[in-house]
Amino acid sequence: MSQVERYLDLPLEEVIGDRFGRYSKYIIQERALPDARDGLKPVQRRILYAMYKDGNTADKPFRKSAKTVGNVIGNYHPHGDSSVYDAMIRMSQDWKVRQLLVDMHGNNGSIDSDPPAAMRYTEARLSKIAAILLNDIDKETVEYIPNFDDSEMEPVVLPASFPNLLVNGSTGISSGYATDIPPHHLGEIIDGVIMQMERPNTTLEDLMTVIQGPDFPTGGTVQGIEGIKQAYQTGKGKIVVRAKTEVEELRGGKQQIVITEIPYEVVKANLVKKMDELRFDKKVDGIAEVRDDTDRTGLRIVVELKKEADATAILNYLLKNTDLQVTYNFNMVAIHNKTPKLMGLQSLIQAYVEHQKSVVTKRVSFDLQKARDRHHIVQGLIRAVSILDDVITTIRASSDKKDAKNNLIEKYEFTEAQAEAIVTLQLYRLTNTDITTLEEEAADLERKIHELEAILASENKLISVIKKELLAVKKQFADARRTVIEHQIEELKINMDVLIAAEDVMVTVTKEGYVKRSSLRSFSASNGESPGMKEGDRLLSRLEMNTTDTLLLFTKFGNYLYIPVHQLPDIRWKDNGQHVANIVSIDRDDELIGALSVSSFNEEESLLFITKLGMAKRTQLSLYQAQRYSKPLMAIKLKTGDELVSVIRTKGTNELFISTHLGYGLWFSEEEVTLVGQRASGVKGINLKEDDYVVDACTFSLDEKVEFMIFTQRGAVKRMSISEFDKSSRAKRGLVMLRELKSNPHRVIACKRIMNSKQVFCAVTENGQMTEIEVSSYRNSDRYSNGSFVIDTAVEGSLKEVWLRPE
Repeated sequence: MSQVERYLDLPLEEVIGDRFGRYSKYIIQERALPDARDGLKPVQRRILYAMYKDGNTADKPFRKSAKTVGNVIGNYHPHGDSSVYDAMIRMSQDWKVRQLLVDMHGNNGSIDSDPPAAMRYTEARLSKIAAILLNDIDKETVEYIPNFDDSEMEPVVLPASFPNLLVNGSTGISSGYATDIPPHHLGEIIDGVIMQMERPNTTLEDLMTVIQGPDFPTGGTVQGIEGIKQAYQTGKGKIVVRAKTEVEELRGGKQQIVITEIPYEVVKANLVKKMDELRFDKKVDGIAEVRDDTDRTGLRIVVELKKEADATAILNYLLKNTDLQVTYNFNMVAIHNKTPKLMGLQSLIQAYVEHQKSVVTKRVSFDLQKARDRHHIVQGLIRAVSILDDVITTIRASSDKKDAKNNLIEKYEFTEAQAEAIVTLQLYRLTNTDITTLEEEAADLERKIHELEAILASENKLISVIKKELLAVKKQFADARRTVIEHQIEELKINMDVLIAAEDVMVTVTKEGYVKRSSLRSFSASNGESPGMKEGDRLLSRLEMNTTDTLLLFTKFGNYLYIPVHQLPDIRWKDNGQHVANIVSIDRDDELIGALSVSSFNEEESLLFITKLGMAKRTQLSLYQAQRYSKPLMAIKLKTGDELVSVIRTKGTNELFISTHLGYGLWFSEEEVTLVGQRASGVKGINLKEDDYVVDACTFSLDEKVEFMIFTQRGAVKRMSISEFDKSSRAKRGLVMLRELKSNPHRVIACKRIMNSKQVFCAVTENGQMTEIEVSSYRNSDRYSNGSFVIDTAVEGSLKEVWLRPE
C-alpha cells in the first residue's frame, strides 16, 4: 500500500508547468540577471564576498585562483567550477569591464577570444574598487541568508558604495528575460546619482547633461543620441557603435586605414579575418593587405590600400559589411524587489539611491549603538578610577570574578556591562589611567553620538553623507572617458562602382543552373573547348561581360535573379560552376530559361516576355534594377499553370513572331504590346486552341532576311521563310506552319530563328540520343509540307528538346 501512495497521479502539463515555473524563477532571481542595487549576479557577488572573507584583498599578495574557486563552490555556489572561474575571469578583463573588480596575474584571455589559462596557473585578488563594493558589510548594513547547506551565512546584496550596475553594465540570458546594460563612465554616473538624490524632481534631460551615454572599455564612437535617450527613458533603445579609424598617407601616394579602437564585445581576430576575406574574395577591390599590428602599446589593425584606391568608399564598405560598426541594443532588465524589471536610467538610479540610504542608515545605527555602548562603559571607568582604592578593596575581598562583579553592582551601582569592563581591566592600565583621557574619550563619543543621531534624524544630512562618500570614490577612481558620443547616426552610402575592379570576364550559365565567371585569360587558354560542366548539363548562355555589369537570370515561374557580375564565383573555364542557389535562394522546382547581360538599366530598352499560355508583356528594363536581391524577384505575374517561355531584350519597334505546339505561327508588330509595370501580367499575345501552347518566340526587323527551323516530335525538320506568312495583329490565331495529318500528326517542339547558314542545332530524343542538324543542309519549304525526317523515332524515341550549339 505504501508503495502506491508514493506516486502522484498528475497531468503532464501541470507537472511540466509547475517544474518549469520553479526553474524559471530560480534562473531569473538566482543566476542570470543582476540585482538593481549592487549590479551583481549571484555568482559574482559570491566570488567577491568569498575573496573578501578570505582576506584576498588589494593590499595583500595575489592568491591562486583555484583556491578562490574552490572556496566559492564549497561555501556559496554549488555549481561547476568553470562557471565560477569564467565569471571571475570576466570581472578581470579590461576589454569587458569598465572598472575591474578582480586583479589577475597570468593569462586571463584576450580580445581575440583566446581562452584564459587554467585556474591552477592564474592568481587573483580583489581590486581596490571592488573593496568599495564591500565597504561596511560587517556593520549589519545588508541582509544575510543561510548558504546552500546552512553551514554559513552569505549576503543577499553587497553595500555597493558606487553604482556598479551602470558603471560596469551587465549582460545575461535567463528564461523569458534577457538583459543588456552597457558600461558607463564612473564620474558621470556618480554626478547623475548625486543630482537625482539631491533633487528628486530631476528630469531625464537634466540627467543627460551629466550622463552623456555609454562609455565602453574598448572606446569607439557611439552614434544616435535619440537611441540613448529612448533607452534611458524606457529601458530599450538602439545605438550604433563604430570603431575609431583614421586614414594615414604612405609613401608613393598610397593610403592605409588604421583602426585603434573596435566596438564593444567584438572579437578582434574574427573582425580581421572577415576583412581579409573581403579582400581575398574580391568583394571589394583596392585592399592590398589586412594585418593586425596590435602589441603591448595598444590595439592597431592596418588595412593597407592599393594605389589610387578610394579610402573613404572602402572604409564605408567595411563599416557596413563587417563588425567595424555594430548596433548595440539596450535592454536594461534588472532584479528589483525580487522581480525582473525593465528599467530606465532614472529608476535604476533611484533603486541604487534607496539601497544606499538603507545601507548608510543601517551603518549609522550600528555605529551609534557601538558608540553608545562604549560611552556607557567609559562613564563606568571614569567613576571607578575616581574611587579606585575602594574598588580594588572590594575586588580583593571577593571570592571570584562573578562575585566581584556582583559586589561592584551592589555597592557602587555599576551596571553589568560596566562591572565587566572594570573586572577585566588589566593592572598595567592603572599606571596611566588618567581620568582626563577617559573624559576626552567620553566627550569624543558624545560628539559622535550627537552627529550620528543628527544623520538619522535628517534626510538631508543622510544624503550629504552618501554624496561625500560617492565624491571620494569619484576622485580616487574616475578616469578619462573612452567612448565618443555623436548625436546623429551617419548613413553609410556605398558607391560600389568605386569598389569593384573593372575586369572583362566570360560568364557562363548552364541549363541546370550552374554559373561562373572566368577571366579572359582562362577562356583563351582553353582553345575553344567547352566550359566545365556536369555530365548531361548544357550551356544556356555564354556572355562576355564586365565585373561592373549585372547578370539577369529568368526562370520558368516568372521570377528573375539579379546578380552583379562581381558576385559570381571566379572559377577557371575548365572547372564546373557553382549552383545559382548558393548565390540567390531559388525554388527547387524552378529552372532557368534565359540570361541577359546588362551594363546600364536605361529607359529606352524594354524586356518582352512571352508565356506558355500565349500572354505577352513588355516592361522598361530600368524597372528591373534591384536594390535588394538576396532572393528571387517577380519578373512577370503568371496565371495558374502558366510558365515563362521567352524573354527578349528589345527597343519595342520590331516585329514579333510566336509559334505554337499545334503548328500555328503569328506575326504582328511589337508595338501592339504596350508598356506595363514590372508586376503586371501583360496582354493576350496569341489566341490558342484548347490543347495548344506557345513553344517559341523571336523578334526581327522588317529589313532583315528572316528564316526559321521548325522541329517536330516525329523527328521532322523544315526550313521556312517569314515571307510564307502574312503580318497580322495581336491576339489572333495565326497561320498553320505544317500540313495537318489525320493520324499521328506532327507537333512543333521548337521553332528557332536562323541567324546564319553555318549554325548547327542539337536535337535530343526521349532516349537521350543527340543529333546535330546543320542549317546549310536544308532548303526553304512552304507552309504545307512537314519537312524531312532526321530521326527514326521508332528506334530513338520522339524528339524532346532542341537548342543552338554554341560556336
